[in-house]
Amino acid sequence: MGSVFGKESVAEPHFDVLLERKHHVHTAYELRKYGERFAATCSYDEAEDMDSPFKALAGYIGVFGKPQNEGEVSISMTAPVVIEGGETKGEKIAMTAPVVTETSDDGKKVMKFMLPEEYDDMSKIPKPTNPAIHIEDIPPQVGVVHRYHGSLEEEHNQQMAKELADQLMKDGVDGINEDYVMEHYQFWGYNPPFTLPYFRRNEVWLQLTEDQVEYLVNSYNKRELN
Repeated sequence: MGSVFGKESVAEPHFDVLLERKHHVHTAYELRKYGERFAATCSYDEAEDMDSPFKALAGYIGVFGKPQNEGEVSISMTAPVVIEGGETKGEKIAMTAPVVTETSDDGKKVMKFMLPEEYDDMSKIPKPTNPAIHIEDIPPQVGVVHRYHGSLEEEHNQQMAKELADQLMKDGVDGINEDYVMEHYQFWGYNPPFTLPYFRRNEVWLQLTEDQVEYLVNSYNKRELN
């Protein structure tokens, strides 16, 4: 997923930038539009070490050896590599970014690995052999993203989410307050833990409604161009 100096070497889902809010603001953000995506997910308790879900998801795509999935599709050597062993095939899946963490409705944390774009249908995705891993179909979404560097600590990410909330409220986005943002934001990480904090690419994401998107585009697109 990168190096100690933050060089990113893996693919990420395609997105369109609808608005760059960067002039005369305390907290800059982008308004992005994503198409349908698929992700491998793993839930864990807040008290658990993040290494556990990360290793489980990495095992599914084959980072540490034989992939923990029931792959049945042969893939070219120029793309993700197929590794066979035993009575089942394990399909090695390319690493993508970002790694996503969020809080589910039941209070548990959820870590997600976005799958490469060739896995554009549930029928194409190898079934996990680890029962802790699930495949999620993420529908098209539009939301705001604030990009920053520094620590991976949750307190730091929460502070960035609060600053994004404050900027959205200053920008007059209806239905936004700090409590709502803190309950619904996601942290997106693009680099491994050993990357130096200054060179990390971290993001907080918040999905918006159609009305909120329309308001931002109509209110700020022309201003940002001037």
